[in-house]
Amino acid sequence: MEYRKFDKTYIVRIDRGEEILEQVRELALKEGIRLASVQALGAVNEFTVGVFRPGEKRYDANVFQGDYEIVSLTGTINTMDGGFYTHLHMSAGDETGHVFGGHLNRAVVSAVCEMVVTEIPGSVDRAFNEEVGLNLFHF
Repeated sequence: MEYRKFDKTYIVRIDRGEEILEQVRELALKEGIRLASVQALGAVNEFTVGVFRPGEKRYDANVFQGDYEIVSLTGTINTMDGGFYTHLHMSAGDETGHVFGGHLNRAVVSAVCEMVVTEIPGSVDRAFNEEVGLNLFHF
């Protein structure tokens, strides 16, 4: 991964073989980012995304391998209990144009991932919500 900072915006290149969530974590910890918006595109050859089942309060994971273009990767960097936390969703299309997506659990870059991280002044922590079964923004 390489990146450049312009004011409060980071332009990030995640390289072949690197895992996206690991690189987002590395950037946030190195730069002290506590709240930010994330958007990206690129290509991956393996990824895992989940779908939340509210009635059961659990995620089901779907694993994909092959050549996929990231159609959309979006979410936030924030904190939980004062430490690093990220919540990202990703959609990726295959060679036929079929798109699969959900809550991002893992994604390995096959060519490149180009990401824009826009830091937001302040911080918003998360807390587990028993009723919903998720870690929600805690204001």
